[in-house]
Amino acid sequence: MSGAAQKLARVLAIAGSDSGGGAGIQADIKTITALGGYAATAVTAVTVQNTLGVSAVHVVPPDVVAAQIRAVLSDIGADAIKTGMLVDADTIKAVMQTVILFGTRLPLIVDPVMVAKGGAKLLDDQSIDGLKAFIRGRATLLTPNLAEAEVLTGKRIANIDDMRRALDDLLALGAGAVLLKGGHLPGPDVVDIFADANGRREWREAKLDTRHTHGTGCTLASAIATGVAQGLSMIAAIERARAYVRRAIETAPGLGQGNGPLNHAARSQDV
Repeated sequence: MSGAAQKLARVLAIAGSDSGGGAGIQADIKTITALGGYAATAVTAVTVQNTLGVSAVHVVPPDVVAAQIRAVLSDIGADAIKTGMLVDADTIKAVMQTVILFGTRLPLIVDPVMVAKGGAKLLDDQSIDGLKAFIRGRATLLTPNLAEAEVLTGKRIANIDDMRRALDDLLALGAGAVLLKGGHLPGPDVVDIFADANGRREWREAKLDTRHTHGTGCTLASAIATGVAQGLSMIAAIERARAYVRRAIETAPGLGQGNGPLNHAARSQDV
């Protein structure tokens, strides 16, 4: 099949902008493109940040966020949707209503972004119930890290057994599947656990000794969404995404004085 005739998988990323380029919409676009997809976006907020942290957040009006989603889905279309930073309850409601109206049959990967790696809050406490409603209403896959999972379940997650138990509570939120990321657990290994109605799967590998991990969650979720948009099974999409993120960390450019960005130019053939 010629390049002109071959279908290009389209991913709509709904998230905040990161001025440092390592996370958020910037990471989404780079990841989707590196893995051979086409990235469209709806920006929910403009953050002022670099590798040292977030210093300001400007919220995009919810009706403008909704209009961006409508503009993309009514013309370009999408094969999958990925959400990241959703800011507040009004934005979550606007995104949920618009996605349900215009993208009801599309796979939806929800990365429940709540806190930046530097500690800044990216979702206010009053919006957690709205996020849960969004997950319950539409999420094909939920991809929380441990801190996010603790907020969503209300339970402490201190070890791998806690992770395994937490998956039941996370699935009960209504997502079709959950990938619980264990990178923040102490110890030499990273353990990620996937669960859906058919069972569970665990991945374990040695941690990389590096501070250049800014945007890993955004990157992983966008990589999974790209795989799903390209027709991969969920497990295959997760495995390729995990390999891509690891390669992107291993070859990170070493920028910044804090939590540095990944090498999003790690190409799909490298993984």
